[in-house]
Amino acid sequence: TYNVCEVYPGPNLNVILGANGTGKSSIVCAICLGLAGKPSFLGRADKIGLFVKQGCMKGKVEIELFKSPENVTITREIYAVNNTSEWFINGKPTILKTVEEQIAALNIQVDNLCQFLPQDKVGEFTKLSKTELLEATEKSVGSPEMYQFHCELKNFREKERELEVNTTLESHDCRKSKINFTWRCYRIRRCLCREKTISLEKMKQRVERYKQDVDRYHEYKRHVDLIEMLERKRPWVEYENVREQHEEVKQSRNQVKKELKRLKETQAPQTKKIQEAEENLKSLDMKIRDNTAEIRNISQKSNEKQDALEMKDKQVEEINQAFRMKKDEEANRQKKIHQTQKIIEEWKNELDAMAVCENLQPQIVAVNIELRKLQEERANTDNEISDLRAEKTNQEREEKRIIDRLGQLNNIMHMKEENLKVRFRDTHTALMWLRKNKDKFKKKTCEPMMLEINVKDSRHAKYIESHISSNDMRAFVFESQEDMETFLAETRDHQKLRVNAVCAPAESCAENLPSRPIEELRRYGFYSYLRELFDAPHPVMSYLCAQYHVHDVPVGTEKTRDMIERVIRETNVRNMYTAEERYSIKISHYSKQKLSSNSCLRDAQFLTSSVDTDERRQLENQQQDISNVLKSLDARLTALFERQKHLEHKDNRLRQEKKELLERGNRRRQLESKIAVKYDSLRQLEQDAIDLEKEFKLANVKIKEINKQKGELVAELMHLMKRIIPLNVVKVALTLQMTRMTAEKNRLQSVCKEGSVQLRAAQQHFHELDSRKQLLYEKCVELLKQARQVCGLGPDQDFPEEFQVAFRTLPNTLEEIDAYLNEEKNRASCFTGLSASVVEEYSRQTREIEQLSEYLEGKKTELNNYKQNISQVKEKWLNLLKVMIEKINGKFSKFFSSMQCVGEVDLHVENEEEYEKYGIRIRVKFHSSAELHELTPYHHSGGEKTVS
Repeated sequence: TYNVCEVYPGPNLNVILGANGTGKSSIVCAICLGLAGKPSFLGRADKIGLFVKQGCMKGKVEIELFKSPENVTITREIYAVNNTSEWFINGKPTILKTVEEQIAALNIQVDNLCQFLPQDKVGEFTKLSKTELLEATEKSVGSPEMYQFHCELKNFREKERELEVNTTLESHDCRKSKINFTWRCYRIRRCLCREKTISLEKMKQRVERYKQDVDRYHEYKRHVDLIEMLERKRPWVEYENVREQHEEVKQSRNQVKKELKRLKETQAPQTKKIQEAEENLKSLDMKIRDNTAEIRNISQKSNEKQDALEMKDKQVEEINQAFRMKKDEEANRQKKIHQTQKIIEEWKNELDAMAVCENLQPQIVAVNIELRKLQEERANTDNEISDLRAEKTNQEREEKRIIDRLGQLNNIMHMKEENLKVRFRDTHTALMWLRKNKDKFKKKTCEPMMLEINVKDSRHAKYIESHISSNDMRAFVFESQEDMETFLAETRDHQKLRVNAVCAPAESCAENLPSRPIEELRRYGFYSYLRELFDAPHPVMSYLCAQYHVHDVPVGTEKTRDMIERVIRETNVRNMYTAEERYSIKISHYSKQKLSSNSCLRDAQFLTSSVDTDERRQLENQQQDISNVLKSLDARLTALFERQKHLEHKDNRLRQEKKELLERGNRRRQLESKIAVKYDSLRQLEQDAIDLEKEFKLANVKIKEINKQKGELVAELMHLMKRIIPLNVVKVALTLQMTRMTAEKNRLQSVCKEGSVQLRAAQQHFHELDSRKQLLYEKCVELLKQARQVCGLGPDQDFPEEFQVAFRTLPNTLEEIDAYLNEEKNRASCFTGLSASVVEEYSRQTREIEQLSEYLEGKKTELNNYKQNISQVKEKWLNLLKVMIEKINGKFSKFFSSMQCVGEVDLHVENEEEYEKYGIRIRVKFHSSAELHELTPYHHSGGEKTVS
């Protein structure tokens, strides 16, 4: 509303008057925000930047507060972009916390509805509970210590409850089941002190009952201890039995060992002979192996010599093969010489027979001239084809651009149709039927106006939608009444669709002129009439001009709104638009005064996407023209391609003719050249002759050298054969000797076999006894380990004296120990249901009784102290509170009596000890026949609540 405003409040009551939208609330908002208030205190916006004037980047609030000895000036600069603020006190930068401390020191509470009540928070004030109303009143008009006393009372009362009410008290309940007792823990929440005293007496009684269970447990423990001692001795007795068995087996093993030694001494001579035979066999085996290795080495060398002989034979064969290839090469050379001489003879005969070459130059010149003309004609044709192709490419590119643009327009149209389908399904169904049945209508038909109207600027869509009713926005437009009736009969009567249809005026109104030119209204901020802001088919525009006078409704700006009273007074415009509002002016039939009404414009719903129909129609025409041009270009290109093909055939024919003429003139020169080349080739062949006799002698020399080397290899091979024969003879002799020695060894072993049977039997008996001795030893070690573990002894620890004394009184055999153990276990099993927890619980209960007794004494003393504090603070607080409420009630009643009404304010108390539930109750009576009622959001009207 304004850029700068400065307000000087006076003493007592200040009233700000003004029409709607003149900025009264802006002053209230500035007071709240300038005094460190949050946007939520005002109930208007949630972000601080929204309080800055539209179009501005920042706003500023400066408030001067009275304070002795020097006033305080608080400045707040608000930035709309990032919703931040900067604070200043007396012109110096500061932080929000410092500002809040300054304001709190002056007892300013903008968040207290009893001190600061914005227009949008009146409803919240009436919803305050009695308790909240009392606290807000204490903060706003009460003395500082009053609210402090109230808080102390609530805290004292809470402490008193904690003292009277034990937050957690753990107790245990025991239930007896047969002999053994089990304990079930449970928590008793919020048990009063007197209940704790009762619980203490019960716990003492319960401990007396526990004592009998403790005595029975000690008797049970004696039986268990005896069982443990018997279980400790049992493994020692078992160990001693196994140890005695081990000693017996050990003695038997030693006797068998002596017998085994005697048998081995008897078998010693025969065994010695067998060992000597085995050593001789090993010596013979080594000799045979050495002899075999020598034979294998000589055989390998013999094989190498044989391989060398075979390689020499291959070398001889290669020399012979090389000589045969040279013989074949010389034969081929002689054959080529003969063929070359024959070809030269034939070409000479042809050259002698050829007549003198005739003059072919005139014919060649004529063909060249015709070829040049043909090339020029082909070049012209190629240029013409290139030009037509370039033109076709340009036309195709333009056609693609038009198709793309039409696609964009069709997409916009599709979006508008989808919007129509979602909002008005029957209208969309009728549209689909109309498009398929346009042949049934005589004159032009128009689709729903929301599809036909195209806004030139989307910002203007809200003006048009505000001016035209939603029923007409979805109405079909017809030029003839007959067509409209046909359409409605099909859609409404036959298909039962809810559709609207209108008929354009018989006499067109689309070109109607406004009552005055727009230039006369520009000084008021108007820039156009409504009709100029959109396009539509002629029937639609004619209907809108006749029905809504769109040609005579001006559209203005913020300037128009700022001077709206002057516009209404000086112009005779009945309907107009500013940037965000619509104004309608009527003249009273009685007073002849102008009555204006305004309404805010809503965002557009139907015309947010618009299609330029003229552009679309123009593009479709251009597409058709381009299509015709492309067909013409294709026909011309086809003709040129045919001509190009004809010229190419003619060019090939002339070139062939020229080639033949040139070949006829060049034939003699070619023959002479070829004959010269063949003579050169013949001379080269004659120079490459091979001397076969010389080559034969060289081959024989190489073969003799190789044969000499073969003779040396044969001599070496014979020498190796002579060496290998004696070695084979020695090998046979050694093999025979080894066979005789093996037979002797077998004879000795058969003789010694009978004594070995008795020896093996003794060895087997010895091994069995030795294994059994080892097993018994390991068992002894294991049993000793177990016995020590049962008694809790370490590996090197001596056997305790107390165990030795205890073991002397116990049986010494396993049978007696097991019988005694079973007897004690049966006795112990009679004491069922007992455990060590009985004794522990007995001790714990005794300790709890002592602790609870001390706790109750301390809490009683502390409770008496808190009650004394509460009574002192309560007296001070109630004295101050009653004086304040009496003063408020006196003024409140006086104000209501001046309005011929009744009002009272009193202190509401439900329970004198519940200080957090104290509250202020407001009771009012606005009618003489009514009763005094408590002020509530539900019983009283909005005006009554606001006045109260």
